Amino acid sequence: MIRVREVSVIGDDGESIGTIPTEEALSMAEEQNMDLVEVSPNSNPPVCRIMDYGKHKYKASKKAHEAKKKQKIIHVKEVKFRPNTDQHDFDFKLRNVLRFLENGDKAKVVIFFKGREIVHREFGMKVLERVAEATEETAVIEQQAKQEGRTLVMILAPKNTKTKKGGTLKAQPVSKPAEVPTEKPAEVPAATPVEVSVEKPAEE
Repeated sequence: MIRVREVSVIGDDGESIGTIPTEEALSMAEEQNMDLVEVSPNSNPPVCRIMDYGKHKYKASKKAHEAKKKQKIIHVKEVKFRPNTDQHDFDFKLRNVLRFLENGDKAKVVIFFKGREIVHREFGMKVLERVAEATEETAVIEQQAKQEGRTLVMILAPKNTKTKKGGTLKAQPVSKPAEVPTEKPAEVPAATPVEVSVEKPAEE
């Protein structure tokens, strides 16, 4: 419970009313059918605002909801090719890669080798080069081709997102692909109503 004699009051229109007795501030808020809300408890005297607290909470909740809706979560969509993929299958999978990029997602292009195919790694590299050339207008190479077990992996990102600078396709040492960061929407702090008790001066 806050025991204060005076508070600095801000009106519902944002204008400063000044420092007045707490009881008077409460009466002003009640006359306007509003609440007296403490917005800066550490000030001396504390700062309160006359407002519709229910409406304030609704607006804060709506703002947080809108921020969450606008947040773009980038996914990494995987598309698998074979080192000997025929043209028809290549075109079909390439369309999937382009669709993912157009939707703002990243594309993880994977070349899977079976058996002794792994010794002809250059065939898989050629497939990745074809994919990189076909998507160069809409994507950048975020992760260059890397061997991971029996696969070659390359990650493409849309050009309209913040990514690492792309370059010529080349093999790199094995490493794990980068994780996709996600952002939480900013929390909107809500003011809390002030609970006030007024100390009456001692009777003489």
